[in-house]
Amino acid sequence: MPILEQESPKGHGDHHVLPKLPIPTLHQTLDMYLKCVEHLVKPEQFKKTKAIVERFGAAGGQGEFLQEKLMEKREKTDNWVYSYWLDDMYLSNRLALPINSSPAMVFPKQVFKDRSDSLRFAAHLISGVLNYKSLLDGRSLPVDYARGQLAGTPLCMEQYYRLFTTYRLPGLKKDTLVTQTSSVMPEPEYIIVACKNQFFVLDVVINFRRLNESDLLAQLEKIVKMAENTEEPLPPIGLLTSDGRTEWAEARAMLIKDSTNRDSLDMIERSLCLLCLDDTSGAELTDTNRALQMLHGAGHQKNGGNRWYDKPMQFVVGADGACGVICEHSPFEGIVLVQCTEYLLKYMKGSPSKLVRASSITNLHTPRRLHWKCSPEIQERLASSAHKLQRLVRSLDMDVFKFKAYGKEFIKKQKMSPDAYIQVALQLAFYRCEGRTVPTYESASIRRFREGRVDNIRSATVEVLAFVKSMTDGKAAVPDAEKMKKLWDAISAQTNYTILAITGKAIDNHLLGLREIAEELNVEKPEIFSDETYVSSNKFILSTSQVPTTVEMFCCYGPVVPNGYGTCYNPQSDHIIFCVSSFRESVETSSAVFIKALEEGLLDMRDLCCKQNTAAKPVAPKDGATARNGSKP
Repeated sequence: MPILEQESPKGHGDHHVLPKLPIPTLHQTLDMYLKCVEHLVKPEQFKKTKAIVERFGAAGGQGEFLQEKLMEKREKTDNWVYSYWLDDMYLSNRLALPINSSPAMVFPKQVFKDRSDSLRFAAHLISGVLNYKSLLDGRSLPVDYARGQLAGTPLCMEQYYRLFTTYRLPGLKKDTLVTQTSSVMPEPEYIIVACKNQFFVLDVVINFRRLNESDLLAQLEKIVKMAENTEEPLPPIGLLTSDGRTEWAEARAMLIKDSTNRDSLDMIERSLCLLCLDDTSGAELTDTNRALQMLHGAGHQKNGGNRWYDKPMQFVVGADGACGVICEHSPFEGIVLVQCTEYLLKYMKGSPSKLVRASSITNLHTPRRLHWKCSPEIQERLASSAHKLQRLVRSLDMDVFKFKAYGKEFIKKQKMSPDAYIQVALQLAFYRCEGRTVPTYESASIRRFREGRVDNIRSATVEVLAFVKSMTDGKAAVPDAEKMKKLWDAISAQTNYTILAITGKAIDNHLLGLREIAEELNVEKPEIFSDETYVSSNKFILSTSQVPTTVEMFCCYGPVVPNGYGTCYNPQSDHIIFCVSSFRESVETSSAVFIKALEEGLLDMRDLCCKQNTAAKPVAPKDGATARNGSKP
């Protein structure tokens, strides 16, 4: 899962100014690939892989031919890897979107006295969304500049312009990311409101005039009444979008045979976004339970059908105060979601709700309910989708943990990168749980380049393996000074790989490009890509992402393989929020066990730094009992 991202279309802003994504030399990538995998596979397997890689990279061989073709592609396109990456990461993936792909941003728990209170919050939120969209429409968003490593470089902004204009259309073999292009006549501006598994069209601009908050509230009140007073329960069609992508594509093909369904689908697909008015979940609103509510709505018996997963932005407002956003990930990265939601929360805090009746539009027409015609086949599909979602809900083992002993300020005082330090801590936790290191994904923004999305930082380095072994197997035998040296080596390796990744010199995108161009040219699939090492090195048992925020909220997502962990973290000055997910169906994983190992590892790393880090002034741990305390909200 990702952290940073993107760019600007021809004729706008930075597109023509930003450089094109480079292609590393073939030998640089092949050498780095071998270094990344050697310690993760058995020696005999590595020997085989090394021979395959050498044949691929030989003078006049297949690798050189494909590299040349990739260089030609780079000349002709704005970003040589973009379409390969988008298909591989998202559109060709057949797994269901909830949990497996769609991340959620969880807002602070809201306190609503009654349903009207939650609707006022929703009206205020949508008002903020319309403000933000007007910034996008006017191309008025200030350009982002890189933070962290190599700070200060301007970043590609194009991902922002896909927040409210795209839609992921399911396909039998591959999905399509559809972008609404503006025509001469402006599109009608409306959002879809989901309430009690029904969908309503809420026009937000009428006669070229935007609805104010009072109007939005009045319309939301009408929608809730209509949803409650329906004569017969309408089918929860949204559940179909929670199914595997091929299954949803098949169901959609059945739906569109009927003109009523075609009209309803068209309205949802062309809308700006969704507002999901959720019923009370019945669960205690801990951070973990609010995260679950965002990710899957607690299944079909609760709010799981009150969603439309193909839309990029679904704003969830629960009657019980569980609020946030769930996003379809293919159009943009986590940082874009963060920037948009931070704008909204700051807008809501800074501009009091303007519920004035004076300037309201009179005679607002009643919002339109979308109707569906359900054949017996569709009813069967709905039952199957509900069952599969329930299974996912039962299996997801999510744990939101607030580590309170220290935060990024302590790490900075050690003269270390907070991100690199936390990545090393994640490796230590995994090693202590399973006695090995595994292929690890950490998203790295390549938005310094045109249409840049992300590449992968392979955090399971040989240097980190040496450190985690010294802190586990050799805990007593290895002197602290040596452990400290190994920690510095691990931090340096992680930091250096990060710099390679954000400057377009990492290996994952390059290898993907070589693999995909071979298929495009219809040449024989190179052995390097069917080799067991390559296949296993792309099963990311540890999928990680730093998603920092400046306002109180956090991001979460699911694992990307059945026996893996999804680990999202948000470092703050004096604490770190971790969202760890795994599947209960796997006997190899447990989020609670991982978090316990993570907490202990972070405390051990702090103790080591306090004793041995000569690069920093020692920082005294917090007094007594609280010194080794994390806490769970």
